[in-house]
Amino acid sequence: MISDQETKTLLKPELWVQNYADIMFSYALRRVNNEEVAQDLVQEAFLGGLKSQANFDGNSSEKTWLIAILKFKIIDYYRSKNKHQNQPLHQDDGEEIDHFFFEDNGHWKSEHAIIGDFESADSALEKKEFYKVLDKCLSILPNKLATVFKLKMLIEEKSEVICEMLNITDANYWVILHRAKLQLRSCMSTNWKR
Repeated sequence: MISDQETKTLLKPELWVQNYADIMFSYALRRVNNEEVAQDLVQEAFLGGLKSQANFDGNSSEKTWLIAILKFKIIDYYRSKNKHQNQPLHQDDGEEIDHFFFEDNGHWKSEHAIIGDFESADSALEKKEFYKVLDKCLSILPNKLATVFKLKMLIEEKSEVICEMLNITDANYWVILHRAKLQLRSCMSTNWKR
């Protein structure tokens, strides 16, 4: 265990803004799609770091520790947002989406097939244009679909935690995530030209 004196030596709060603000802001912005909210979350993470300096055990870098705090602030943001906008997803919601994207035999309709090759999307993820289109597509998703997708795919939260956080069943979670992916796939294939 690291002593308080060693923690003070390892952590340099006076340099946090200079060293980590841009990285943390980008991290938050990709996950909340709102500059003001992202700035607030970064500030909250810095304050959280100041308040919990004694909990820093030195097993990770200062940057990793601060980003972990930010991740929890983002989760709290979605948890709070969901409490104010909690609308249950009914069984029949989205059935028209399935018929819109799929033939009766379950295959994709040709007009909604993927344009280009998403197999190489890993390398394209670094491209600013991809993120711009992804952000646009996420912004037009219904709130609950966008929230579940961001928590699972961008924040990489566990499904059990998301279900508890959003007060949804496991089956409802998978339906919501499936529908979010369908709508994003359609939007991305239409708007992302490589």
